[in-house]
Amino acid sequence: MNTAKVLPFPDIGLRNASRQELIHMVLSLRAELAHSEATIADLQNKLAQKEDELTKLTRVGINKAANQPSSKQPEFAKDTGADKKKRRKKRRTCRVGAGNRPKPEPDVINVNPLNTCPECACDLTNRPVVEEVSRIVEDIPPIPEKTTVCEEIQERKWCPSCAKIVSSVSQAALPGSDIGLRALCLMAYFWVIPAISLPGIAAYLNNFFRLRLSTAGISRMMIRLANIMTPIYEEILDDVKGGMLIFADETGWRVKGISWWLWIFANKRSAYYWPDKKRGSAVVAKILGEAFSGVLITDAWCAYQKIVCAKQTCMAHLLRKIRKFSDAYPDQFSIVMFYRRLTRLLDDGERLKGMRKEIGEEAFAHRLQLLKRRLHKLLAWDNPSDILKEVIDKVARQEAYILTFVSFDEAPNHNNYGEYIIKKGVLKRKVSGGSMSVEGVRAYAVIQSIAQTCHLRQVSFVGFLTQSLLHYILTRKPLLLGEYEARMQAKITATEDKKAA
Repeated sequence: MNTAKVLPFPDIGLRNASRQELIHMVLSLRAELAHSEATIADLQNKLAQKEDELTKLTRVGINKAANQPSSKQPEFAKDTGADKKKRRKKRRTCRVGAGNRPKPEPDVINVNPLNTCPECACDLTNRPVVEEVSRIVEDIPPIPEKTTVCEEIQERKWCPSCAKIVSSVSQAALPGSDIGLRALCLMAYFWVIPAISLPGIAAYLNNFFRLRLSTAGISRMMIRLANIMTPIYEEILDDVKGGMLIFADETGWRVKGISWWLWIFANKRSAYYWPDKKRGSAVVAKILGEAFSGVLITDAWCAYQKIVCAKQTCMAHLLRKIRKFSDAYPDQFSIVMFYRRLTRLLDDGERLKGMRKEIGEEAFAHRLQLLKRRLHKLLAWDNPSDILKEVIDKVARQEAYILTFVSFDEAPNHNNYGEYIIKKGVLKRKVSGGSMSVEGVRAYAVIQSIAQTCHLRQVSFVGFLTQSLLHYILTRKPLLLGEYEARMQAKITATEDKKAA
């Protein structure tokens, strides 16, 4: 803005301008200045609105990203470990396990004759053998040209004691089924362990065993298998509810394109999967009941608050969320200070937990109270910024569940184990995209629970499944997992006694 723009006669200087012209120029300049100030104020208001929107979007993004654990390093090891010193890894000279496993004794010995020189094609039939070099080769049986088809003939006779006709029992397949137990157990293994889809299982059976099955047929067999194994499914739930620790988590699922949830409740010996339409507290109450005598370790989802028990919130989730806020607002140094003090308090809790037997119960209780006071004082931060106040509010909502792990020897301050168990379902969802029926997702939950529990107890899933189905064929009841473990332990004990004798 200048005089040339304001005055209608730019060639006249200010000294030669009349009083009326000067007044006109001042009034024009004032009007132009007022307009510019109004424009600046309007732009500042728009900028403030955009900054508020950006802040809200940033916070929403932080809250979403914070619930996605990194695959590079476990959050609990990164933040809450008592020993944070980095140790230099020893350099390995070779791959772990390379050449260490002894080769088994050969079942077949194949001699490869040398009748022709591979270099010049000279006849070596009558030449003496200078040296024989042997090696052990392990392989799988050749792909069969057709499946093994057996005709099972069952005799029927009159029993004078029962006063009725009875029939012999075939152990080759389930009653009324034309697919053998070995094929059924293999299908169940591929469905839950490597999480192969039903079309993938059908293709594998056709290509390697010449067994042609439809995906609908495989699905029906898995549903029937799950119905047979329901008593074992209930046995697993009883074991989970009877332990001192329960790790709980949930993930999304799809049933005919509709959103469902796959829940897990697990301890160190058992894993129970449960599909449900809802994600509320009613599901937790239905599975675990109204009260639990141990510790429930969760990711702070509000649905778990209804059950009456000691609770430990996953500190890895909270710490990850605080770090996201710190990365999004690098100028907020108070967030870093709050984060450091919180992690230091958790480390002190781990140390106090390890010193419990050494210092005695009375001193332990006193120091635990001091830790709780420190936490309460930390949450009463003086004059926090708006961002830090939001962070503190998130932590304050979990204040009663942050230091629970100190009072229980086996309880961690993170839900990493629950994340590990739920990943089996996440993998299956990514491969198959969910389920096409309610019966299908419930069948998956039953069979996956049994497979994961066998893995945790170091029991062969296929071996147990085979023995349980054989027991069902004979008695119409599956062999329970506890009974199978007792049998296996009895066999091991008998073998050791025989060797000792």
